[in-house]
Amino acid sequence: MAELLYRLGRFSAHRAWIVIVSWLAILAIAVVGFVIGFKPLASSFDIPGTASGQVTDKLAEKLPDLAGASGQVVFSTTDGDAFTSTQKKQISALVDGADGLPDVSDVVDPFDTEKERADQAVDLDDAVAKLDDGQAKIDDGEKQIADGLDQLDDAQKQLDTAREQAAAAGYPTDQIDAQQKTLDENRAELKKQKTKLADSQDELDAHRTKTELGQQLLTYAEGIRTVSKDGSAAIVNVAFDLARLELPESSKQAVIDYFEATPIVGVEVSFSTDIAQGVPAIFGVGEAVGLVVAAVVLLVMLGSIVAAVFPLVTAILGVGVGVVGSMAFSGIVDMTSVTPVLGVMLGLAVGIDYALFIINRHRKQLRAGTPVHESIGLANGTAGNAVVFAGTTVIVALLALNITGVPFLGVMGTVGAVCVAIAVFMAITMTPALLGLAGEKLLTRRARAKRVAVIAEHERVDAAAPAAPAVKPMSTWRAALTAIGAVVALLVVAIPALSMRVGLPDGSTEPEGSASYTAFMTVQDEFGAGANGALLVAAHLPAGLDDDGVLQAQVDVASTLMDQKDVTAVAPIAVSDDNRLAAFQVVPAEGPSSESTEQLVRDLRATEPVDGDITLGVAGQASINIDISENLLDVLPIYLAVVIGLSLLIMICVFRSLLVPLIATGGFVLSLFATFGALTAVFQWGWLADVLGIHSTGPILSFLPVILVGILFGLAMDYQLFLASGMREAYVHGASARVAVQRGFRAGRAVVAAAGLIMVSVFGGFVFSESTMIRSIGFGLAFGVLVDAFVVRMLLMPALMHLIGRGAWWLPKWLDRIIPNVDVEGAALERRHHVV
Repeated sequence: MAELLYRLGRFSAHRAWIVIVSWLAILAIAVVGFVIGFKPLASSFDIPGTASGQVTDKLAEKLPDLAGASGQVVFSTTDGDAFTSTQKKQISALVDGADGLPDVSDVVDPFDTEKERADQAVDLDDAVAKLDDGQAKIDDGEKQIADGLDQLDDAQKQLDTAREQAAAAGYPTDQIDAQQKTLDENRAELKKQKTKLADSQDELDAHRTKTELGQQLLTYAEGIRTVSKDGSAAIVNVAFDLARLELPESSKQAVIDYFEATPIVGVEVSFSTDIAQGVPAIFGVGEAVGLVVAAVVLLVMLGSIVAAVFPLVTAILGVGVGVVGSMAFSGIVDMTSVTPVLGVMLGLAVGIDYALFIINRHRKQLRAGTPVHESIGLANGTAGNAVVFAGTTVIVALLALNITGVPFLGVMGTVGAVCVAIAVFMAITMTPALLGLAGEKLLTRRARAKRVAVIAEHERVDAAAPAAPAVKPMSTWRAALTAIGAVVALLVVAIPALSMRVGLPDGSTEPEGSASYTAFMTVQDEFGAGANGALLVAAHLPAGLDDDGVLQAQVDVASTLMDQKDVTAVAPIAVSDDNRLAAFQVVPAEGPSSESTEQLVRDLRATEPVDGDITLGVAGQASINIDISENLLDVLPIYLAVVIGLSLLIMICVFRSLLVPLIATGGFVLSLFATFGALTAVFQWGWLADVLGIHSTGPILSFLPVILVGILFGLAMDYQLFLASGMREAYVHGASARVAVQRGFRAGRAVVAAAGLIMVSVFGGFVFSESTMIRSIGFGLAFGVLVDAFVVRMLLMPALMHLIGRGAWWLPKWLDRIIPNVDVEGAALERRHHVV
């Protein structure tokens, strides 16, 4: 590999313009592909096969109107007063005209909804009044019948007495018999009327039961409103034909454009995140500042403007090719809005670092008198060889995201891997080309003058490279204190991770003043926090229920739901045609990202079947977010094991040691948990939130831990490689194990420190993005690199290597024979080409 890279470097240096034009042509092809194939990126996330997904599938089969995406358009008065009649009419007119929008299936007028609810309450009250009136009439009828029967009983007694007297006197009873007949007929009529009254009573009781059930359901739904109590805010519910992940961004934008096109005086319109969640800007002011800081670090490290510009040029060009080229496939593969941002982060950071490693090696060789093109080839074969293996580690970690079974995460990893791969190719081709064009101008005038003197001295005495300066190993007590101190510090920083919660962002995390943030806060203030995270509960009903049975089942389910802790309102919203599936809207006490809402979802899923045979399922955006978060946490250990396992194999081949890779991995685990702790403290607990401009705290982005595992492990192994390879090189060339640690550390510390600062600067620039998602990713990567590079790689790792001594380089003989010798340091290449 080293020899191949040496030749590639010399070729690129000699044919610089061919290489440069080729890359520009590739960028042009990527731009053309982007123009042709780009599709707006998705702002939502989902995982197939979740519990919420199964409920949604069932709804799509039985109640398709509820299976599509939905969102809210929120109207509020600017002065806080109730809507005027004119404003209400204008809002209703907008709602009436929105049915023709693309993929929109229904738009609900909030004022009509409130009127219907009020009318329903009035109708129920009227029905109760009529029932009470009917009951009074029945009671009166029963009293009259009872009185009539009493009168007939009295008449019967009198008639019986008359019959006895007539019989005793021998008088005929014809008249008495006629009276008896009339009496019996009257009694039969009264019994008939009593039967009718009983039937009427049964009918009235049935109506009363139905009315009481309706009143009970209406009572449960009291907390669900579409117009605020003070009349200053209204929610327009918009339903779409397509599912959330299938809904194009253009359809959401059409809703926004429509409702914003006709402004209403004194009324502000905003949109829920389901409709208007912002797609984060790929590059902004914070990112530009990060690049400026990286440029300053490069200038200080390399001491030349030309040398400092080259890594920036290659990184920016590589990012352009990688990100633009990847987004050209967004029409074929679903991509989330975070995907290109991650590509930019990684492409810039590793692109600058990888070019820096090669340029730094080339400058050292130039100063030592090596001819320009020979030095470029050697730098590409040595430092470039290390870049290839370092990049391979990052690529392996990113591609392994595909094993999580989470589609959007796999795409993010693939795009990130593509950007890193392009950064590697840019470093080993474009960087040598630029170095070839620069020639000796890469050095300052003073450095060029010293170079001439060095060459003259070599020619005069035919001198070899100067001997390495004497180096003393660190003291053992210092190594022990350093190791203990580093471990303790990392563990302390990691403590907040014990309480880390994960979730997806809601409208409260959107930029202040944005439509989504305004809508979220308006709904929270006017309708309650839970109105932003309503759950959709599906109840599977038993077969054979008639309409009355369905109503009773709805009340039983609603009662069960209302009995749950942290439920403020429940409303039945639909029943399937076959009476086998009923849907309910459940409003929790708190917002979609709260712990209580998460627990409520778990409790509802664990609820015993209602009435013994009615099972419940939970869907809705809040439920989907919870499912995604839990699934990602479940795959994290598997992903961590696979990434570490594959990378350990690579490092064993590179370092020809078992303990060095294990030390590197153990240090990474410490820095990873420290990063989790810092993320929790800042984004969940709110520490330093004001300093970073974080206006809302909450759970950590659900897929961030998985992403950090992959990216930080790959980057950590980069620095491990550049430091430990120097240690191994010194050890192989005869230095004692402890001296080799110190010599390798001194040889690599400057470039690793610069590379670490550059990565922290680039990632840190994204901390000031408007998107909380991007903020947390940028902070996590910046803090992770900072801790791993400066605490683990430059303090803990050398200290442990010193304490272990020769054992650090132990490798079983049988394993030494079967693993390939990758010569990542390029020592064999240097011997072949007699580097000075």
